[in-house]
Amino acid sequence: MTEATERFFESLPARAPDVLVSPVSGTMQIDLSRGTRTVHWLVHLRPGAIEVSRNRGPADAIWYTSEDLFDRLVTGRAQAISSVFRNESSFSGDVVLFLLFRRFFPDPPGTRDPREVARAQARRLR
Repeated sequence: MTEATERFFESLPARAPDVLVSPVSGTMQIDLSRGTRTVHWLVHLRPGAIEVSRNRGPADAIWYTSEDLFDRLVTGRAQAISSVFRNESSFSGDVVLFLLFRRFFPDPPGTRDPREVARAQARRLR
């Protein structure tokens, strides 16, 4: 497992109050594979808090992906929903948990908020 992935999971509890503002709660298991080896992460999401462990367990949803793809996700070089659409990863269970969890991933490098771009253009036109 890469250092970026380890740091990502370690950072989740501190970031949860800002990210998990909806009333949704549930447990998601994330299975990261490399060859014949699979690493499991169990993530319990609830409003304003998240608990992370390296266990398997009962889960409302399971996301299967490769360690390499997950590393690209946590560094902003890939997008979670796109990876599912391209069949690079698969998901089963409560899709709302997946949509909620993806908020923890960073934007691609160099991405700017379109509202800020429009404001900057408006200032230049004045």
